[in-house]
Amino acid sequence: MSATAVHSLWTTAADPISKIDAPKIEYGQLSPTLIVIGAALVGVLIEAFVPRRFRYYTQVFVSFVALAAAFAAVVALAADGYGTTRARIAAMGAIAVDGPALFLQGTILLGALAALFTFAERRLDPAAHGNRVDSFAAQAASVPGSDSEKAAVRAGFTTTEVFPLLLFAVGGMLVFPSANDLLTLFVALEVFSLPLYLLCALARRKRLMSQEAAVKYFLLGAFASAFTLFGIALLYGYAGSVSYGTIAQVVDGTVTDIDPALANTMGNDALLLIGAAMLVMGLLFKVAAVPFHMWTPDVYQGAPTPVTGFMAAATKVAAFGALLRVLYVVLPGMRWDWRPVMWAVAIVTMLGGAIVAITQTDIKRLLAYSSIAHAGFILAGVIATTPSGVSSVLFYLAAYSFVTIGAFAVVTLVRDAGGEATHLSKWAGLGRRSPLVAAVFAVFLLAFAGIPLTSGFAGKFAVFKAAAEGGAVPLVVIGVISSAVAAFFYIRVIVLMFFSEPRPEGPTVAVPSPLTMAAIGIGVAVTLVLGVAPQYFLDLASQAGVFVR
Repeated sequence: MSATAVHSLWTTAADPISKIDAPKIEYGQLSPTLIVIGAALVGVLIEAFVPRRFRYYTQVFVSFVALAAAFAAVVALAADGYGTTRARIAAMGAIAVDGPALFLQGTILLGALAALFTFAERRLDPAAHGNRVDSFAAQAASVPGSDSEKAAVRAGFTTTEVFPLLLFAVGGMLVFPSANDLLTLFVALEVFSLPLYLLCALARRKRLMSQEAAVKYFLLGAFASAFTLFGIALLYGYAGSVSYGTIAQVVDGTVTDIDPALANTMGNDALLLIGAAMLVMGLLFKVAAVPFHMWTPDVYQGAPTPVTGFMAAATKVAAFGALLRVLYVVLPGMRWDWRPVMWAVAIVTMLGGAIVAITQTDIKRLLAYSSIAHAGFILAGVIATTPSGVSSVLFYLAAYSFVTIGAFAVVTLVRDAGGEATHLSKWAGLGRRSPLVAAVFAVFLLAFAGIPLTSGFAGKFAVFKAAAEGGAVPLVVIGVISSAVAAFFYIRVIVLMFFSEPRPEGPTVAVPSPLTMAAIGIGVAVTLVLGVAPQYFLDLASQAGVFVR
């Protein structure tokens, strides 16, 4: 065989290289996420190269600038019409840039800014060995109570890694509600879950409880992620694609180009039903809906309170955004299959959260069950399957997240010798001892209860109205009943604070730095503004309520 023949043998086998297209990435439309992730990487470098005594200030500055810049980028994209007329799929089909995505990203970023202030708070605990301390362990790797831990406290170490971790979590949360294919959704889920598992374990006080909470969250979260991934695999087997649009077409039966290799399994309804169920199950775990809520009270109680506030607010926003997109973009053709299931989940979540919360004696556990009940109320809006359903859920999430961050910020202020005094009996008579803090907490509790002139009322009203218009009137009746049950335990706390005698050995209210004051102030302002004049924001949510397909 001649040399040329051999030559032609091994050259003609490969395709001409010109076929490989460079990826088209719309950096401008992805800028909010890119800014946050970039700043998180900078934060990792700061840990490596900046001297220890400057790290805290550098990290807080970088995080603040990044979150503010990312929010500005979201506002700029919305002003350019990417939320309405110019909504599109970016990053080669991986990310949707549309109204719900931008609205939820803006909500997550503002919530993260408020949470950042509580993370950076350093005046609540008395100074240890002349060093100001925050809510996080001096050295996370040292065994609780060991000599190395004592040495770390003496040396004034602080875990400034919490700031890049916060930014990585926010970055994942920004992608989660805007993901437009199932693999992007899963990667975003992991990117925001893993930093949260770590943050939960970093409490300065009650470290063993904090580490236990993190392990519980990690194990249950790993299970939920596995279910999600299995569901993604089954949906891929069903539709031959992980892209939301293609799966929706296969569900509707409007798909045109079928890969012959997949033709045998495509359209197998068993794969679709089991896959969709598993995927939705993973998302319901993240929003803490009953029966996937078991981790919530333990994790909320054990995690450092600033982390609890951030987690309770931002995770819910991101997860409900993803759930909405999956149900409204991927599975609208299966509405008759998923609506009855969601009915059941919403009913047990509303009633379960409200009834179990009555028995709680710890303020953080009480707020955890309250957040479960709120997940049920939001699910009522998801079930509506109308445009007003989407916009009411968006509005509720925005209102709820600021109330939550503000409420947990107030919890950090009430302290005794052992750190935060979270047992309800210690809150007795707080209104006499420090009327301002008790009044602010009462505002948040009334908003949770959905009393008029607070954001909670406007949100609940919007969600229940949308559900009733969508034909779910029995659901609204159950929702109103469980709201009444929930109002009982919120108002019980208010009565305890204002109408009980303060105990002589009761807790003190620490005077915070302007940072926590800002977080609480933002919470109160948003609560009252969305309660007194919600119309502008309801209009904003309804403009943003259309998904791109």
